[in-house]
Amino acid sequence: MRVLQGLGVLWTLPNTVIGLLAGLVGMTAGARVYWSRRECALVFRRWPWGPGGAITLGTVILHTGDDMDGLCLTYEHRAGRCQHPRVRLGDHERAHVFQYLLLGPLFLPLYLLCGGVSVRNPFERAADRYAMHGRGWWPWWN
Repeated sequence: MRVLQGLGVLWTLPNTVIGLLAGLVGMTAGARVYWSRRECALVFRRWPWGPGGAITLGTVILHTGDDMDGLCLTYEHRAGRCQHPRVRLGDHERAHVFQYLLLGPLFLPLYLLCGGVSVRNPFERAADRYAMHGRGWWPWWN
């Protein structure tokens, strides 16, 4: 399993470099960095730009808050499609890390083709499913 994870880290390295550069720029405005073993990612907390929440780029998470334990609404709940309990933001973002490890440089183009940041995007719905149930991070598994 570690070998596969290591290959995934190498495969998604171009995305991770983008995240690292964005995180380093954020550090000039007060962001702080730490390794999160739970999220399998380098987390830049208090990242100073954006509407709030987090974005994952490879094995880097840019987060506007103080920690990844905050609760958030699922995309389907926010869109009024159903009632879901709030989910832990870190669990949602960890699903995206797993998606990046599998898809590497293909993730961002596929993510955008699937609708970007929206309830229509199967990557976002899978990340919400994983955050709710601890399984199902791949968009085309149930």
